[in-house]
Amino acid sequence: MADPTPQDVRDFIAAGLPCEHLDVQGDGRHFFATIVSEQFAGLPRVRRHQAVYAALGDRMRAQIHALSMKTLTPAEHAAAAVVAAAPAPASGAHHPT
Repeated sequence: MADPTPQDVRDFIAAGLPCEHLDVQGDGRHFFATIVSEQFAGLPRVRRHQAVYAALGDRMRAQIHALSMKTLTPAEHAAAAVVAAAPAPASGAHHPT
């Protein structure tokens, strides 16, 4: 059985979990996924990851050696995007004392 591609893993997750945003990177054995789903609302991280593993089913044991993931609700994803877009403080700025 050929190793799955990042697109395969993306398709596997999307088939079992409604996602607003889904990005998967990897090398065929080790993958990193950013998964944004309203289904994660109110769930702790462990339950979110369990939902992704459930979407992957037996593929997690048979085809995917390792999967790291960031699981966010749409609101958390939007907040993270705002923080990432915020300008960094100027270096060397002088503060009056």
